[in-house]
Amino acid sequence: MMDQDDGGAITFTVRVIPRSSRSEIVGEHDGALKVRLKAPPVDGAANAELIKLFSKQLGVPKSAVEILTGETSKTKRLRITGATAEEVQKLSA
Repeated sequence: MMDQDDGGAITFTVRVIPRSSRSEIVGEHDGALKVRLKAPPVDGAANAELIKLFSKQLGVPKSAVEILTGETSKTKRLRITGATAEEVQKLSA
């Protein structure tokens, strides 16, 4: 599910559920991290909320969180610099 690269970054897949009652990481589903987002999928609002959520949860700057693929999809591939696979896995526990 997660790949650690030489640059100190972690890459993984998330499954986004927009327009939820609150933004939270709720666990794993089919090899992806399941994330509920309060924001609607309009004008990049859900993507911005996703970046903000992971930045806050992992204590990294927003610029360290990058959406590699799936900008307009519910399934996205994220790359986070300055986080480890263990830290990300703890979020889904």
